[in-house]
Amino acid sequence: MDTVFKFLFEFLGQFFGSLWSIITGFFSGIGSAFDFPAYINIINHYTTKLGGLAWGIAILAIVLLVAVLGLVVWLIIVAVKKFIRSHRRRKDTDSLVREVQALNKEVMRLNLEKDKILSMKVSQIGLNPNEIAELTGEEIEALNNGEDEESADGIRFYKLSEIDDLWVDYVPPIYNNSITLPEFCDRFRLFACSQLGLYYDIKIIRLFVASFASTRLIILQGISGTGKTSLPYAFGKFVNNPAVIASVQPSWRDRSELFGYFNEFTKKYNETELLRAMYEASYNENVYAVILDEMNIARVEYYFAEMLSILEMPSRDEWIVDVVPNSWPSDPKHIVNGQIKIPPNMWYIGTANNDDSTFAITDKVYDRAMPIEINTKGVAFEAPITDSINLNYKHFEKLLNEAKAANVVSVESLKKINLLDDYVIEHFRIAFGNRIVKQLRDFVPAYVGCGGTEVDGLDYVLARKVFRKFESLNLSYIRDEIDGLCAYIDELFGEENMGECKDYLRMLKKLV
Repeated sequence: MDTVFKFLFEFLGQFFGSLWSIITGFFSGIGSAFDFPAYINIINHYTTKLGGLAWGIAILAIVLLVAVLGLVVWLIIVAVKKFIRSHRRRKDTDSLVREVQALNKEVMRLNLEKDKILSMKVSQIGLNPNEIAELTGEEIEALNNGEDEESADGIRFYKLSEIDDLWVDYVPPIYNNSITLPEFCDRFRLFACSQLGLYYDIKIIRLFVASFASTRLIILQGISGTGKTSLPYAFGKFVNNPAVIASVQPSWRDRSELFGYFNEFTKKYNETELLRAMYEASYNENVYAVILDEMNIARVEYYFAEMLSILEMPSRDEWIVDVVPNSWPSDPKHIVNGQIKIPPNMWYIGTANNDDSTFAITDKVYDRAMPIEINTKGVAFEAPITDSINLNYKHFEKLLNEAKAANVVSVESLKKINLLDDYVIEHFRIAFGNRIVKQLRDFVPAYVGCGGTEVDGLDYVLARKVFRKFESLNLSYIRDEIDGLCAYIDELFGEENMGECKDYLRMLKKLV
């Protein structure tokens, strides 16, 4: 053990001894360089030995040495001063940076507060929030000051005011009030073929027409190029009242995209084509179809939320939209107290594609609408030349209501639906809901009145309104239950019926 200690002492001592020699040698060298008594002793020692010229050289050497020492001291002092100044400057810079950062945060906070106040004012006056960034300083100042004077000519609804002038002497056409629902469907199909070159299966036509009886919002969905937009377009042509096309944009986020908004600075109302059509519809009894083209390229529940709520009101007297917050003497005749009434002769038909560029349509929207799947192109056929008709919406609704009264869903079918509802709740934890049952009671009789059968109508509603909800479930967990559900449907309705439901359920099973 002693040997180990000796080894460590000598081995480590070699390194640390040398390091100590370097440190002591450095300070010893500095001490020797500034040992002035040693310099004096050397001079005294050579005083008697140096002659005249030698003394001159010696004095010159002494002066040079003193100058070098003075230069070294001066350099050290200058270096210390620069270090102190640099340190102070860095502290001052850091302090300024912190102060600037604090001021920037305060400015951002004040800007946010100003934007909140401005947004509150914008929402109160109906201005489109997307245009705030385009406002000039004078316009923002005017908004902040709350200027509310009228426009120079006192008119803020130009398009609607023109309708008042154009329709003042309106004479309604002679309506075809003798047509029946089956005849209407057949003539519509023949008209689309002979006049527009559009081919639709009669079942699609019946589904489309029957949907008018159950809801104000119809959704046509499916793959691109199957005629989703063409169907309501052809419908408008057939009833001699061209459909209003509103092309939905990805930026649509609120109701101003549908109804327009009041510009506080120009004192004019930016009127949309939909608002113009709604106002025009209040002057006549024609059937109006509004096409919301590519409706799910933006979130439907954002821009159409107010309409979804209003159209569910039981009384049509409650179908009212606030357009502006106040009333001007020059406002159009049918805008009362800044409000416009949703016309009862207008239906809204949306087209939807399901791809990466679109949003999924939520249950909130689907439950209030009637979806119609169009996934195949129509087969061409020969049709005689068929003319359009003038259709009064009151007669159209009368036909649908008579069909609902004459073809009430049978008690036997309702019992089967209740049994199916219990089965779906037990195995899939999904219920039909009162709204869907009500739509079923309205749609199925109208579908029968159009020439279809009750079981086919039930089949379609259950497939598109109930079993569609399975897509939100974990399909891998319900995969084994689907076969049992299909067997139970066969037991209730017969193996030859309910093809839409069984095909849809089998398609879901393949997705797993």
